[in-house]
Amino acid sequence: MQLDSKTAIVTGAASGFGHGIARAFAAAGARVMVADINSEGAAEVAREIGGISAQVDVSNATSVQAMADEALAQLGHIDILVNNAGVTHLPQALEEVSEDEFDRVLAVNAKSVYLTARSLVPHMKSRGTGAILNIASTAGVSPRPRLNWYNASKGWMITATKAMAVELAPQGIRVNAINPVAGETPLLKSFMGEDTPEIRAKFLSTIPLGRFSTAEDMGDAATFLCSDAASMITGVALEVDGGRCI
Repeated sequence: MQLDSKTAIVTGAASGFGHGIARAFAAAGARVMVADINSEGAAEVAREIGGISAQVDVSNATSVQAMADEALAQLGHIDILVNNAGVTHLPQALEEVSEDEFDRVLAVNAKSVYLTARSLVPHMKSRGTGAILNIASTAGVSPRPRLNWYNASKGWMITATKAMAVELAPQGIRVNAINPVAGETPLLKSFMGEDTPEIRAKFLSTIPLGRFSTAEDMGDAATFLCSDAASMITGVALEVDGGRCI
């Protein structure tokens, strides 16, 4: 199997894309820590896939370090880190987004990548190997109106991916990103503002393949990028978007 004997942490894995990635990793042979701020949801997914779980607030340094320590204690080492946890603000004019909303989006979508790197990159360096995958968004490449600061946070994540890849390549650590298009996740309604057939049709009209992305789509892409089959791939932000960014 593609990830036989590998160990992985997937943040935001209690639902949505993170759940799909954790499930795909386990099916490919990896031992997975399901990490999420929703401890009950994380535990349920861990039971489903035969993994372990941890509660984590990815925007909090102490919480992230505790997650890393627990993962190392239970799994022995970490081969793969997936920064999937993310939030958005509701669609609105950029100047109307509150400072609290702005801070939350940047803390969860951007600061978290710094915090997990600070906690786990030294371990990967000591082993001379590792794969980090950041779940960014097509919003960072082709922004949608009225989601300004979410768009910006995902653009930051894409740039961070490339910067990390350049710096960490000599230590044998690969860093890539996935740019999903909107999918059937808990965030979908937030992106749309309200979930109606008309708004869904408008969203779908921007995706040439004519459907939303799925957790399985992300799981398949993540499994490949974090496997040895992608050993020559680093610094890539792979668009898994049904052609939206063409």
